[in-house]
Amino acid sequence: MITRRHLIASTAAIAMLSGAAPSFAADAVKIGLILPMTGPFASTGRQVEAGVRAYMALNGDTAGGKKIEIVLRDDAGTADQTRRLAQELIVNDKVSMLMGFGLTPLALSVAPVLIQAKVPAIITSATTSAIMSKSDYYVRTSMAGPQSAVPVATWAAKNGLKRVVTLVTDYGPGYDIEKGFTDQFKKDGGEIVEAVRVPLQNPDFAPFLQRVRDAKPDAVFVFVPAGVGSLFMKQFVDRGLADAGIKLIATGDVTDDDLLGAIGDPALGVITGHFYSADHDSPENKAFVKQVKDAAKMRPNFMAVGGFDAMHLAYAALDKTNGDTDGTKLITAMKGMEWTSPRGPISIDPATRDIVQDIYIRKVEKKDGELYNVEFDTFKKIHDPFVAK
Repeated sequence: MITRRHLIASTAAIAMLSGAAPSFAADAVKIGLILPMTGPFASTGRQVEAGVRAYMALNGDTAGGKKIEIVLRDDAGTADQTRRLAQELIVNDKVSMLMGFGLTPLALSVAPVLIQAKVPAIITSATTSAIMSKSDYYVRTSMAGPQSAVPVATWAAKNGLKRVVTLVTDYGPGYDIEKGFTDQFKKDGGEIVEAVRVPLQNPDFAPFLQRVRDAKPDAVFVFVPAGVGSLFMKQFVDRGLADAGIKLIATGDVTDDDLLGAIGDPALGVITGHFYSADHDSPENKAFVKQVKDAAKMRPNFMAVGGFDAMHLAYAALDKTNGDTDGTKLITAMKGMEWTSPRGPISIDPATRDIVQDIYIRKVEKKDGELYNVEFDTFKKIHDPFVAK
């Protein structure tokens, strides 16, 4: 998280940022892509980059009459690195936009930089609701965590689940998702038996799952960050919760498309709510999935579609400004934009700069020998429930 030390440590560097990105680049528009390409969250970086590259492969490398160049930097999931790289990209590389930010602390770390430099930052991954209020130059194409939690709570209550334990990772998105689910589930008549939080670093779910089993709920509602779902599912099975009749409901991170193959049959039947599935039935998604599979040799997940849509937003804004890279003009252009994504219809709320999107209730099923999150219900045009519309 941002501390007073973070805000004053780079005063000289931040002072250089005013006017660092020229309103019109002579030959090209550079976009700085900051991602965790190494370290424990490298799968996030790999997926987002694949989505960015897929967009350019399908749509070309020009927008607003300018050639688009991606400048990729690895922050290894460390906030100090993220902030330093943002400064360097703006001052030295003359980027006109930033993009990426794999975790909430990484996104938050660049807020002072954005405010000083007036450079847009498109968030492809981080999900905490509070991020968007920290700078007027943030725009988000991932999600606000509670967007998926609230529909899952409504679905659970309507389908006879009355007593639920929540189990979330102990950091910002986990708190948001826990609150979003809890508030809605109680409103719909359900009871939260216990609220369990698991450490972000090096989680061992076994003792926490034993607490869940001992509580004997109808179901456990789970959020864990992308990349941890396979470990969670293994320990869920090992601790015998499914055998004890405890249903698993979750956000889509738990049955991440990137991990379903590794999780295997224990994931069958798990109900999740999320904004994207590689199985989503649309021509836009079929083209997207094919491109990522062909180029990156992997199935795209929700992180990849966040990167894909970030590029769409950047291209559309540049088209609207006729190539003008003034940060305030670009942000203004992005507000209220609507388009059809591989995930379905989405828009950018002009008041909050956050994404509005459909949330799908999915069930893990086997199709042609592979596991997929198969959508069977839709909650349309979901805003962040923590922000007044």
